[in-house]
Amino acid sequence: MTICIRGGLVVTMDAEHRVFAEGAVVLEDDRIAYVGPADGAPAAGIDRTIDAKGKIVLPGLINSHVHLSQHLGRGIGDDVSLLTWLHERIWPYESSMTYEDSYVSSLLCGIELVRTGVTCFAEAGGQHVAAMAEAMEELGLRGILARSIMDEGEGPASMIEPTDQCIARQQDLIDRFHGSAEGRLRVWPACRTIFNCSDALYLQTKELADRAGVGIHAHVAEIPDEVEFSRQTRGDTTVAHLESLGVLAENFLSVHTVWLTEAELDILATRGVPVSHNPAAAMRVLGFADIPGMLERGVLVALGTDGAPSNNRMNLISEMYLAGLIHKGRKLDPQVVPAEAVLAMVTRDAAKALLWEDEIGSLDVGTRADITIVNPRTAGMLPLHDPVANLVYAMDTTNISTVIVDGRILLEDDTVQTVDEEAVLAEAQARAAELVQRAGIRLPDRFRSL
Repeated sequence: MTICIRGGLVVTMDAEHRVFAEGAVVLEDDRIAYVGPADGAPAAGIDRTIDAKGKIVLPGLINSHVHLSQHLGRGIGDDVSLLTWLHERIWPYESSMTYEDSYVSSLLCGIELVRTGVTCFAEAGGQHVAAMAEAMEELGLRGILARSIMDEGEGPASMIEPTDQCIARQQDLIDRFHGSAEGRLRVWPACRTIFNCSDALYLQTKELADRAGVGIHAHVAEIPDEVEFSRQTRGDTTVAHLESLGVLAENFLSVHTVWLTEAELDILATRGVPVSHNPAAAMRVLGFADIPGMLERGVLVALGTDGAPSNNRMNLISEMYLAGLIHKGRKLDPQVVPAEAVLAMVTRDAAKALLWEDEIGSLDVGTRADITIVNPRTAGMLPLHDPVANLVYAMDTTNISTVIVDGRILLEDDTVQTVDEEAVLAEAQARAAELVQRAGIRLPDRFRSL
């Protein structure tokens, strides 16, 4: 099918930073065939025209850190420390999940991603990758899937495996699902944290990723306790130790990355390590990552939401707003982390962080037909003096008009087009209640009394 999106403000996020006030984007099947002025767009062979007059046409937004399988746990991890969150809430929850739970959780999460303008995501790791793949193929999203691996430390017995078994499972998942769903799905290995991953696991994961041509998804330097644990058990701080192992590189996605020394910031820049910044999740308990310092050094930064028990909202638009504000207040400098940098963190730079910049992250001829169309005609987003600033500081989920992945429309007229949203919502509520009870998770009285 050939679709012409005509008449909108087209923000390409390409290498030349082109913007077309009255532009057009032509999609031929799963690829972009034309980007430019509307009056120069081809007229012949168009199967459908989408009138984008008064709207903003963007590359599809990219969420660099999300937990698909944690979505049925929204609300079970509020107002507690990270270690309580992990030991008493998330590990019992994850180790009690069935394939069907993970499938429904992934669908629910995916629907929320679509409704917030996201066309691609990077999953941080769950136990039922096949269920995630089934859900994402049905929904139509693009993403990177992962299985969470641990080979030592405290944690559920069902989730801790010998190092060689962890690597074998990762290789099997790459063989089965990498490049599936007509190329929309990829698979990366994912190391949980240094609390649960041996040096041997980091090293063998690095070998696997390099051999398979994929990346590594890893939680890094989240809390002071982790950094102190690394000092006590490895002899150095988290990032410095990973550097000594030789695993840090452009294909190592370092998530959160809050507690760093100046020297470690320099390491990230030297090694080209991309960072996934999750402002809302970090503000709950982790702290403030030095994003201005990273950007000054040329570190590639992408935005993520984390999982529902960490953030409650899979709303990348909220993360844009927070990323554009919190560092200004912390530094008392209104010029740090400007709007254009934030927009790059969910488009062009996010694609680079996910090793996918050759196909997504910008509107270029030949790239994948992943599009987000924004309707700014609301009291909360108009007037438009500076459209880029409004996208970061004023946009809301209600402004998301249309979402397209590989030329297939996933959201239009406030309706998800590919799955029965109401059925998913009903199933998710029922399964979530059963899962929390099965896992034996004890919630505060304020929850039990509802």
